[in-house]
Amino acid sequence: MLMTREQLGRLSETDVRDAIPADTLLSALASSPFIPSASLVNIRDLGSVTGSAIRPGAIYRCGTLEAAAKDPDALEWLATKVKHIFDIRSPRERERHPDPEVRGVTNTWFNSTVLDGQPVLEEFVEADGAPGLRKEYLKILDIYQPTFRVILEHSLAGANPEDVRFDYMLSRIGTEPAREKLLSYARIGTGVTFDHPGFYNMCSLRTSCWDAFVAGVQEEHGGWDGYAMKTLGFSSDDLARIKANLRGSKAL
Repeated sequence: MLMTREQLGRLSETDVRDAIPADTLLSALASSPFIPSASLVNIRDLGSVTGSAIRPGAIYRCGTLEAAAKDPDALEWLATKVKHIFDIRSPRERERHPDPEVRGVTNTWFNSTVLDGQPVLEEFVEADGAPGLRKEYLKILDIYQPTFRVILEHSLAGANPEDVRFDYMLSRIGTEPAREKLLSYARIGTGVTFDHPGFYNMCSLRTSCWDAFVAGVQEEHGGWDGYAMKTLGFSSDDLARIKANLRGSKAL
């Protein structure tokens, strides 16, 4: 049985330390905006989120894209549905897990503007980790500016904040098939050998943390439009065209 938005929302609040039951997860991943896949983790159509300002089929997000190399069905889906892959991973991640070669699909990657250092777990102890996650997410906006700019250039987005927050939380469900592996990677990457009070906050998704990040974008960049224009260098006309292209037939 497919899940409603409300059911997905409640499920997305599952603690990262707790497994989502297999039958529940199967129903969730079969529900929009998720794309069913045997190998691709957390693959979603951003335009299929209820209330999204993006037209369906315009932008997909995905983890573990390298797994498609051994999955003929995934390769066929990519060749049919995708024209351009934008990779925002680090050089080390790309070297260890290269993207698959897909016929007819362009792959774009820019190195980060500065070295992305390890998070400081002590910054994730207070307020359910909101200060630490706000800092890390704002750092991503800074060091991956070239990639974010070219993504928007290829779109030549004002969604309801609640819908954007809802989509953010869906990653808790989408990453469940790889949850234990991701937690293990995070432990190795941070050097944690015990239950540090900030570790699970760093690995968790909470609406309060997203709200803290959005507040930071407002304070440091003047909001999302400010980030696009002041930080990435787009004009107001550029931004209007980007929004129109992302929305397609949807009303402005």
